Amino acid sequence: MDNKDFKTRLKIAKEEILKKDSNESNNRGLLMGSAFRLGTELVAAVVVGTIIGFILDNWFGTKPWFIITFFFIGVVAGTLNVIRVANNMQKKNQ
Repeated sequence: MDNKDFKTRLKIAKEEILKKDSNESNNRGLLMGSAFRLGTELVAAVVVGTIIGFILDNWFGTKPWFIITFFFIGVVAGTLNVIRVANNMQKKNQ
């Protein structure tokens, strides 16, 4: 085996390893971003629902009924948002 041939094959192998590592790193970042987005969708809906319930309770003097009601509405809305976003992500990947 020729020394030049060995160096060429070694260089090609190193490039493939670097390319593979780069792709894995990009995929890991995309997955982390997707997970963060899904978590944010859920938390934001619950927080907004709870704040709306708090404001309505202060306005009508009905504590804690609107807070409880809008908390659960926020949970349902957040869950539906997460399902919708996850389905859209899945369609993009196919």
